[in-house]
Amino acid sequence: MGATLILAHGAGAGQTSPFMVRFGEGLAARGLPVVTFNFLYTEQGRRAPDRAPKLEACYRAVVASVRARAPERALFIGGKSMGGRIATHIAATPGAEDEAGLPAADVAGVVALGYPLHPPGRLDKMRDAHLPRINVPVLVVQGARDTFGTEAELRPVLARMPQARLHVIEGGDHSLNIRRKSPPPQDVIHAGVMDEIVRWTGVVVGQR
Repeated sequence: MGATLILAHGAGAGQTSPFMVRFGEGLAARGLPVVTFNFLYTEQGRRAPDRAPKLEACYRAVVASVRARAPERALFIGGKSMGGRIATHIAATPGAEDEAGLPAADVAGVVALGYPLHPPGRLDKMRDAHLPRINVPVLVVQGARDTFGTEAELRPVLARMPQARLHVIEGGDHSLNIRRKSPPPQDVIHAGVMDEIVRWTGVVVGQR
């Protein structure tokens, strides 16, 4: 069957950022084709992200395009930070239509790299209400010290999601970088994350 991963960028950098390029190329080299794209606000040179419905509509349009080109492949959606959050919203609304009339994605699973559970220091603004409605496997890769959601904060949230898996980067921050004395090389850390994504997607495809 094979699989494809659509990977959306975070709020502050587009698809040509070093993080997105590294993961796109690295996963493809491991046999998992990756599609990246820019949300419209990034494409138009604006710094502030659009509201969620517009971001979701853009993402769904990409999903529709990718699925039309390769309908036989298992399709995973995800992204870094905001991109991963938007992917979870799409996966949480099966059968729904966005403002452009595009149906919600029929996806095999979701990959979230640095899930933004809340703004830094704002535990009163949790972004988890929709997560238990996701009925496909979810892989969350999170730095243990991510200020947008630590390992300790995420575990009880994901415990309500039977198909969720948490892969923790010890000492990692929101970009999965380790801020400590004599850390492993960053490319080694990211390579390990890519290996886990490829392993996990392979398991999910094998269970379909």
